[in-house]
Amino acid sequence: MGLTTRGAGLLVAATALLGAGLRFGYPELTVLGAAGAVAVGQAVLGALRRPRLVVARAADPDRVAVGEPARMTLTVRNAGRLRVTSLLAEDRCAGRPVPVPLLRLRPGRDTTCGYDVPTRRRGVLPVGPLRVTRRDPLGLCAATRPYGPATVIRVHPRVFPLTAVPTGAGRSLDGRVDGVPHGSITFDSLREYVVGDELRRVHWRTSARVGELMVRENVDTSLPRIVVLLDNRAAAHPDRADGVAASFEAACEAAASLVVAAFRQDLPVVLLPVDPADDRAADPALDRLAAVTLAGTGPGGPADGVLGAAVARLRRERPGDTLVFLTGPGGRDDLGRLGALRGAYPSVVVGMFGADGPTPAAGGPVVLDVADGAAFAAAWDTVRRW
Repeated sequence: MGLTTRGAGLLVAATALLGAGLRFGYPELTVLGAAGAVAVGQAVLGALRRPRLVVARAADPDRVAVGEPARMTLTVRNAGRLRVTSLLAEDRCAGRPVPVPLLRLRPGRDTTCGYDVPTRRRGVLPVGPLRVTRRDPLGLCAATRPYGPATVIRVHPRVFPLTAVPTGAGRSLDGRVDGVPHGSITFDSLREYVVGDELRRVHWRTSARVGELMVRENVDTSLPRIVVLLDNRAAAHPDRADGVAASFEAACEAAASLVVAAFRQDLPVVLLPVDPADDRAADPALDRLAAVTLAGTGPGGPADGVLGAAVARLRRERPGDTLVFLTGPGGRDDLGRLGALRGAYPSVVVGMFGADGPTPAAGGPVVLDVADGAAFAAAWDTVRRW
C-alpha cells in the first residue's frame, strides 16, 4: 500500500497550507490544509480495508504442444457483504502483465474473464497470482494485494509421428543375440492356479505331480527398450537467436516424438538428460521435456564435463538395448565416447541437429544429420537397420 503521486502531492500541499495558516494567522489556509489532510487520511483508511475476493482459475488445457491454443479463465467472486468498487486487476502470464476488467462487484456476485496463453515457445509458463489494486475515488492511495493460487501451463515440444521402431535383442542360451522386431514370450516360472486363468496356460505335468493346478508365467525378455539421451549442455548448442538454441529445441522435439511413439506401441522408454542437475525423474517424460533447459555457459562451463559421467552411468546400469543420442553441432567431437557403449547397446543412433555438414560416424553408430524434429522423424522412418 502507498500514496499515489497525486496523494503525495496533496499531502505535501496540505502540510504547507496548515503550516502557513497557523504561522501567519490565515484561517482559510488552515481550513484548506486540514481538508487536504483529512482527504488523504480517509483515502488511506479506505485502501486498508481488504476486499473479500475468491479467485478461481482454470487452464484449458494445462498441457499443450508448441503452437497449440491454450486459454486461461479467471472467476472472481465477491464473498463480502459490502460492494467493492474502484478495483483494478492484473494477472501475470509468463512474466507479462495481463489486464483483467474488474471495477465493481456486488456482494455474492462474480465475474468471469479469460485470455489466450502464449504457446509459441516450449517451457513451463508461470501464471498468477491475480494482483488486485484498490484505489480511493480521488486516486490518492492505492493498495495492491495478491489473490488466488498461482499455477503453471506446460508447453511440450511438438510431436511428429514415427512409424519405425528399433528391434529387440533376443539372447539365446548359447550367447547369440538375434533381432526380434516386437519381442518374444519366454517361460519364467510356475504359480498356483487362480480363478480367471486360461486353462491353456496350465502345466499339467507339474499339476499332476504336486496335486494342484499350476500355471505358467511368461515374460517378454526381448521387448525393445529405448534409451533417449538428450544432450542439454550449452556447449553442444552454441548457436542461439533471441536466447533460443534452435538445435536444442529440435532435439527436444525428436525426444518427444520418440517417447510418444514408444508409449503408443507399449514399448519401455527411458529419457535421460546429459546433465540431470534440474531434472525431475518422477515427472512424466513430456513434462520433463517442457522444463528441461541448457546447462552450463559454454565450453569449459559447469556442464561441459558431464557427458563422461552420463556415458559411465549408461554402461553401468544398461537401462535399454537401443540408445538414441540427440545432440547439436557442439557435440560432434564427443561422438567417439559413444563407441564405448557398442558392447552394452546393440543399437546406437545419433541425431545431429543443426550441423553445417555431414557428421562422420565414430565407433559405428547410425548418424542422422537433420535440421529439426520433422526431418528427424522422416530420417528415422527411412532407416530400417538398427
